[in-house]
Amino acid sequence: MIRVLLADDHAAIRAGLRMLLATAGDIEVVGEAADGATAVANARALRPDVVLMDVRMPGTDGVTATRQVVEEGIADVLVLTTFDLDEYVFGALRAGAAGFLLKSAEATALVDAVRHVAAGDGVVAPEVTRRVLAELAGPSRPPARAADTQLPADLTPRERDVLAALGQGLSNADIAERLVISEATAKTHVSRVLAKLEVTSRVQAAIVAREAGVV
Repeated sequence: MIRVLLADDHAAIRAGLRMLLATAGDIEVVGEAADGATAVANARALRPDVVLMDVRMPGTDGVTATRQVVEEGIADVLVLTTFDLDEYVFGALRAGAAGFLLKSAEATALVDAVRHVAAGDGVVAPEVTRRVLAELAGPSRPPARAADTQLPADLTPRERDVLAALGQGLSNADIAERLVISEATAKTHVSRVLAKLEVTSRVQAAIVAREAGVV
C-alpha cells in the first residue's frame, strides 16, 4: 500500500484528492496538512511514501516544505500546482520534488504519477516540461555558460549526450531513438545521470543541462 500525505490549503481540494486516491485500491491517504509547516511535521510523524504538495500555502510555503522533506529523506514529493510557472515552480524543482503535475491533470494521470513517484521514478507533466524549458531558454535569461555549473568529472561522453537530451525535454523513447540504443538502456543512462548530478527529477537535470551549457 502506498502511503500518501496531502498538503494543500484548500480543504475542498484535499477532500477531492482523498476521494480520488481512495478509488485506486493501492493508495492510502494517511494524513493532511493545510500549510507547509504542518506538512513537514506530519510527514515526520507519519512517514508517508509520497507527499502531494501544493506550492502556494500560507506560512511555510510548499517550496520550503519540499526542501525540508527531501533533505531529511522523509518522503518523495509530488508537486501539484496550477498552470502558472513562476519562481515557486522553479523553486520546487530545485528543492528536489520528484514529480510535478498540474491540478488539471486527469484522475488516472494523478494516480499513475503517485505510483511512479512511490516507485522512485520522476514524473513531470509534458506541458510543464515544455514551459520550464522555454522559460530557461527565453530571451530574458542570459546565455548559460559551462563555467556557471560544474558537471561531475565522472560523467561519461554518452551520459553527457543523455544530459543534453534531457535538457531538450526528450523522453526515454526519444533518447533511445536519437542515440540508437534500447529504451531500457536509455532509462539506465538517465538514472545514472540523475544520480551523478545528485538530482531527483528529469526537470532538475534539464535545468542543470541548460545552466552548464550542454544544450
